[in-house]
Amino acid sequence: MRVATSVILEGLVRDAPDSDVTLEWIVANLRERSFGIVLLIISAVGLVPGTSPVVGILLAIPAIQMVLGRQEPMLPRRIARRRLSTSRLVRLLRRVIPILKRMERIVRPRWPTPFDMTKRVVGFVILLLCVTLLAPIPFSQVIPALVIMALALALLEQDGVLLGLALVAALLSLAITAGAVWGTIEAGLLL
Repeated sequence: MRVATSVILEGLVRDAPDSDVTLEWIVANLRERSFGIVLLIISAVGLVPGTSPVVGILLAIPAIQMVLGRQEPMLPRRIARRRLSTSRLVRLLRRVIPILKRMERIVRPRWPTPFDMTKRVVGFVILLLCVTLLAPIPFSQVIPALVIMALALALLEQDGVLLGLALVAALLSLAITAGAVWGTIEAGLLL
């Protein structure tokens, strides 16, 4: 029986050391869910205007690792060993867990897919979406960031239905970006 992500996060709150934690400890305790959580958090930050180039680069790191078939994200040592206050982590998770529980009513394991192969394909699609996030065009980051969030949720809960919908949305997002780039090139040639 698959354990819901909210239950795993509740366990993280329960098992957290008293003083502080490292990102390395968090990733190790999330195990196979760590890619989904990392992608979800970074893509949520990508919704903030002006952050898309940095978020695009940050998202590319776990996306490349997914394509390479890693089991969990490998963070640079300096970042992985950075200490976070346990009380701050607990406060954050206590806000996130109720939202996640509501989402888990809709997003749930359906249409199972081979996890390793799916992870590689999703990593490649996210890598393509990261390129679209690098454009410094106002609000152009919203659709790719939302699509990456949907892909992350589909990975977290192994929801094949949501994964299929998110992959279609990713193709549409990439097509829109390609059309915008092509239109810009054509307009530049006319000048």
